[in-house]
Amino acid sequence: MRVVFILFVCFGNVLFAQTAEELTQEINEYRAEENKKFATAETTILTKRDFRKFEALDFFPVDLKYRVEATFVRTPDEIPFLMPTTTERTPEYVKYGEAHFKIDSVKLKLNLYQNTAPSDDPELKDYLFLPFTDWTSGDGSYGGGRFLDAYIPEGDIIILDFNKAYNPYCAYNHRYSCPIPPKENDLSVRIEAGVKDFGKH
Repeated sequence: MRVVFILFVCFGNVLFAQTAEELTQEINEYRAEENKKFATAETTILTKRDFRKFEALDFFPVDLKYRVEATFVRTPDEIPFLMPTTTERTPEYVKYGEAHFKIDSVKLKLNLYQNTAPSDDPELKDYLFLPFTDWTSGDGSYGGGRFLDAYIPEGDIIILDFNKAYNPYCAYNHRYSCPIPPKENDLSVRIEAGVKDFGKH
């Protein structure tokens, strides 16, 4: 008998059922799009030397235990701060909320940040920035940490899919300025999901 796992994913107040196969396909489609961006001259961020020999990004195997349903806690009245980067640039962010979740029974928390400079892109109106490090940082994944894209949820649940964790641009090209994940977003587990360190696999 074939067993089908069904995961329930909440968007706003609507609950959608997705099978493990559907979620895995979604992740693989995301990865294919990322590889396409890197392999296309008009959209690549690679150096000319790396672009000439680029074949594909290296990812950890898809593992749905790293797609977590986190409890979202709004943290109003936070004081904006200047986030350090790999250059002298210091963009201003404010902590918007917290995501509380478990991986392998370990209780974890990540802060989500919002840029105080409003974006002209309406699709980014609800965008939240989620930089993090973990025990793979410098040992399988990029030592400077990785990022996740997130958006303001309508309720108190937010989905974090570490299978879609990606490197900052400066992991590929030193001419970019990249935010440095705050220390409070250092996870005390190995997140063996998402993209690996470029050129070190």
